[in-house]
Amino acid sequence: MKTSKVLAVAVLGVSFALVGNAIAQVAGGFQGPGISDSTVADALKLPDDTPVVLKGKVEKSLGNEKYQFNDGTGVIVVEIDNEDWRGLTVTPENVIEIKGEIEKEMLSAPEVDVDTVSLVK
Repeated sequence: MKTSKVLAVAVLGVSFALVGNAIAQVAGGFQGPGISDSTVADALKLPDDTPVVLKGKVEKSLGNEKYQFNDGTGVIVVEIDNEDWRGLTVTPENVIEIKGEIEKEMLSAPEVDVDTVSLVK
């Protein structure tokens, strides 16, 4: 009886390993050109919901998950949700890359709703 239980557990373990390996091999995605880097000066002119990639520095916190971002061509407010930092600590000296979308609301300056933040090396 014990041998059949051990055998059943072993078969189950091997099955999970094979399924996990098959799933890992299926995972993938697009490889090729993506969104080109933009400048803040360009981003300020783009329409609402346009994807952007910006490289620059967070100069200061404005509160409520909003920050002043400068890339040398201009300054724009970026909204970075706490979870989008993903544990990354950034100072005003760090150059970062942000990916997100332009947000334009009536009577307000354009902002960037940030999806990802990474350090530029």
